[in-house]
Amino acid sequence: MATSETAPGTYRPHPTTPLTGRRIRVAVIGTGAIARDSHLPALARLAEEGETELVAAVDIDAGSAEDFCAEAGGTLHAYTDLDRMLAEQRPDLVTICTPPTLHRDQTVAALRAGAWVWCEKPPVPSLADFDAVEAEEGEAGGPYASIVFQHRFGSGTRHVRRLLAEQAMGRPLVAHCQTTWYRDTAYYAVPWRGRWHTEGGGPAMGHGIHQMDLLLDLLGPWSEVRAMAGRLVHDVETEDVSTALVRFANGAMATVVNSVLSPDEVSRIRIDCEHATVELTHLYGHANDNWRITPARDVPDAEAAAWQDFGADAPSSHLEQLRELVASMRAGERPRSSGADGRTSLELIAALYKSAFTDATVKAGEIGPGDPFYSAMHGGAPGWAPVAGEYAAVGERAGAGAGAAA
Repeated sequence: MATSETAPGTYRPHPTTPLTGRRIRVAVIGTGAIARDSHLPALARLAEEGETELVAAVDIDAGSAEDFCAEAGGTLHAYTDLDRMLAEQRPDLVTICTPPTLHRDQTVAALRAGAWVWCEKPPVPSLADFDAVEAEEGEAGGPYASIVFQHRFGSGTRHVRRLLAEQAMGRPLVAHCQTTWYRDTAYYAVPWRGRWHTEGGGPAMGHGIHQMDLLLDLLGPWSEVRAMAGRLVHDVETEDVSTALVRFANGAMATVVNSVLSPDEVSRIRIDCEHATVELTHLYGHANDNWRITPARDVPDAEAAAWQDFGADAPSSHLEQLRELVASMRAGERPRSSGADGRTSLELIAALYKSAFTDATVKAGEIGPGDPFYSAMHGGAPGWAPVAGEYAAVGERAGAGAGAAA
């Protein structure tokens, strides 16, 4: 399968074929836990609905790929080579479930073969990589590459997004975004974790990215960030905790905390508007019951009651996002969490790191070609950039053997 050392696109891309009147052919790249626990159930449900057909799985571990195919059932084909699979199976959609260091080349290979891409977070290790991927997308009608940001999807997010967009609760003013989780030393014993080259960053990049993306989806564009980062417990290259102050284009101000040092684990977003506070508290996914809207004392009961009507419960999930992605594919439209819409969260993380490592406020749009934080999240900052040779061998081993896990 294609890795960061393999030049993708060594075969001829096949022309995009119409998706009307047939199932969308899907291939899964990387057959570890996230593929089995999240992608496979979502694909199975859409297969039951007549939308998708899982045709292949790819992993550098042949046994893992074969076990995945057996678990999925049907007539799947197991591969250890991504290019061969793309040429032989010609999938319409590729879901990428491998570690971040492999994402760029695998995504580019799939796009060049005419397949749409749905890639686990973080999509790539840097803004430069993201722009390189976007340059390979189709000009109109696809194929496009989108990011797995499943927390954006579901009935709760949809309802609150509408209330905020319509300013039903007044202007959003103050927000808090919290991803405080716990990871022990055994977690970081996996060679590719905690390394800039193979993971792209610490909890801001690999854990808090979901809640930060959801915050941006709810509040809109950010304008500036001021941040701090620390390496307080774990012996890693990246941070294990960060805090940030974020100002939004609409004037709202937010605090952001990302940690893997917190025994009482929680994911939380709170937004104080002029007439109500809306709060989401969960861990790895949310349903309607995880949202709470508290009206101000002077809000009429009927108006407050309308805010509480979330409709039928559709929890956030890979299934909810995949269902919308398939609809976008059939319509030939760019899906949400792709292109500029997907890039905004990655740009905020790059700005958070730049601010933390340079002790400066960073503006939206500031990090571009020529800026050291454009090509690497550590930006070459002293004390944070990898020490030459110290982790090189570890990173190479991790990249070479990471196809089975995400």
